[in-house]
Amino acid sequence: MATRIEDYGMIGDLHTAALVGADGAIDWLCLPRFDSPACFAALLGDDENGSWRLGPVSGGPCTRRRYRGDTLILETEWDTPEGSVRVTDAMPPRDGAADLVRVVEGLSGRVPMRTTMRLRFGYGRVEPWIRCRGTELAAIAGPDAAWLDADVPLEVRDAGAGADFEVAAGERVAFTLIHEQSHLDRPKAPDPVKALAHTEAFWTDWIGGLRYEGEWDEAVRRSLIILKALTYDPTGGIAAAATTSLPEDLGGVRNWDYRFCWLRDAAFVLQALLGTGFIEEASAWRQWLLRAAAGDPAELQIMYGLDGQHWLPEHDLDWLSGYEGSSPVRIGNAATRQFQLDVWGETLDALHLARAADLEADEIAWDLQKALLNFLERHWANPDDSLWEILGERRHFVHSKVMAWAAFDRAVQAVERFGLSGPVDRWRELRDRVHADVCERGFDPDRGTFTQFYGSKGLDAALLLIPQVGFLPWDDPRVVGTVEAVQKELSRDGFLLRYDMEADGGVDGLPGDEGAFLACTFWLVDALQGIGREREARDLFDRLLKVRNDLGILSEEFDPATGRHLGNTPQAYSHVGLVNSARHLSGAHPAEEPRAVRPEYETEERE
Repeated sequence: MATRIEDYGMIGDLHTAALVGADGAIDWLCLPRFDSPACFAALLGDDENGSWRLGPVSGGPCTRRRYRGDTLILETEWDTPEGSVRVTDAMPPRDGAADLVRVVEGLSGRVPMRTTMRLRFGYGRVEPWIRCRGTELAAIAGPDAAWLDADVPLEVRDAGAGADFEVAAGERVAFTLIHEQSHLDRPKAPDPVKALAHTEAFWTDWIGGLRYEGEWDEAVRRSLIILKALTYDPTGGIAAAATTSLPEDLGGVRNWDYRFCWLRDAAFVLQALLGTGFIEEASAWRQWLLRAAAGDPAELQIMYGLDGQHWLPEHDLDWLSGYEGSSPVRIGNAATRQFQLDVWGETLDALHLARAADLEADEIAWDLQKALLNFLERHWANPDDSLWEILGERRHFVHSKVMAWAAFDRAVQAVERFGLSGPVDRWRELRDRVHADVCERGFDPDRGTFTQFYGSKGLDAALLLIPQVGFLPWDDPRVVGTVEAVQKELSRDGFLLRYDMEADGGVDGLPGDEGAFLACTFWLVDALQGIGREREARDLFDRLLKVRNDLGILSEEFDPATGRHLGNTPQAYSHVGLVNSARHLSGAHPAEEPRAVRPEYETEERE
């Protein structure tokens, strides 16, 4: 039986991440990067596709687990009839080759323990040549090599390696897994105790830079640590999640690869980082954004690789059965070929936010932004695929048009507020034209709400962002009506769906259902607070905090009927939503963000 998504914890080294189950099994690890082929892929298949279990011989889920303070060091404990034992897992911040440290400590009694490792490179397909010599294991296949150093003798078992041993109170047994390219020399294994100390010092020092004095401090700190852990340190790119193909619909086909960086996340990520004092990370994210967006404005993609890679071809891995039979298992993401109008606006909005926060700017960056605006001027009136990567026909999605408006508005502000050069009169006229078009064609006066697309009967949770980007003020009746309609029509036991998949004949072109989208539900928290329903916003935020697993982790979606997490995990968008909603409820009102529109424009066209 598959481990529930919410039963996994994450460890990582700012290059990649491993998922550790409550039973002590590492069922997912890609090496050397988040988007590399997995060497442990049982998450999307079974143990034969790669797993590393370490726990009591008696098996079963742990008694308790926690992160060590404000770190990414995971401590898992079992109470057994023979005694109690702790397994500590960590991936030290990388300085060369990737390594993973697991330390067993006896707490009481004398506990029989077992470790079983099955390395399978190439997403669980390639069985390496394994050699065991005493306490050392070597595995090699094609471009990959791995070594396991242990404090107990190892032996080859079932095309893997394992050991049975006992640990008494006060005793310690360590295991260190190292990975490197097979044509390079074996790296030196770190001392496990020193590696854990180094890892603890790194995370403690990093979180020491937090500048947040609001409520829910523990939840904010944990979400920021997870966001940092999803950062690819060499480039500053932030992966949307650590996994691929965890289903939005159990047993269905809504399984996507999220180990890439989405432009739609940019402004929200910057808000979270800048609003909590992490200027260096915000600056690195901005620089990643500029590099990724550079080039022909017509070729701007909705997502890029960790290093800004454009080419992310999608393939199915037919040898993996999928999480709980949810297939296909996909790597890469074909949505890079979609035309999503909103990404031009989201990119320009994020760079505006960075400018307003006095992050370093240069003329080349402004030249790029002007090129993006020139493209948008010619194409803003075109239908698109929406931020939700719709596979049905292209439509005039309201959120996409609103973000086109935001792009021209930020351009006007760049000239008027920051003294940059550009055709401000033309941008102002375009801004006003888009605004009028949306208000005329995207608003349903009979229902008192904006709609998912022009002429639609359905709604979209992204409509909640209309006041956040400054398109209309929070007290505008059209905003209030939209918030109330979205809350009523897209609610699943209080949590929000992204959109009504059955409205307008099924807009997204896919079979099946999906769970409530957690980031959208955080948007609802912000919207309720923005229209003055703060008590309701706080109650919903508290419900969202309870969705987190015991380690404070959120996935992409949640099924209120079953209490199950759905979709890829940990999900950056969900944790960014948590941080920003906590900030807003603690006093940083969404309308006061640096991205918001000037007050004198907010009152236009309200009659």
